[in-house]
Amino acid sequence: MSNARLAPTDPSAYRYAVHCCGYKWELTDKPDRAVALFEHPSAALKFGSAMWPSTFEVIDVVTGERVCA
Repeated sequence: MSNARLAPTDPSAYRYAVHCCGYKWELTDKPDRAVALFEHPSAALKFGSAMWPSTFEVIDVVTGERVCA
């Protein structure tokens, strides 16, 4: 049952991927998967800095470039 108060989700709108980057502290040897996707870079940066202040990275999934604060 759909909720009329929620807008439909368009996966292509979520352009910014947040990675926690456990490899920076040698916590893993596997590629780091994105843990969250955001529509706006500012939201992605704020989330990453709140969760992993010293290791996170935000990547623009369209260009592959790192997003800096």
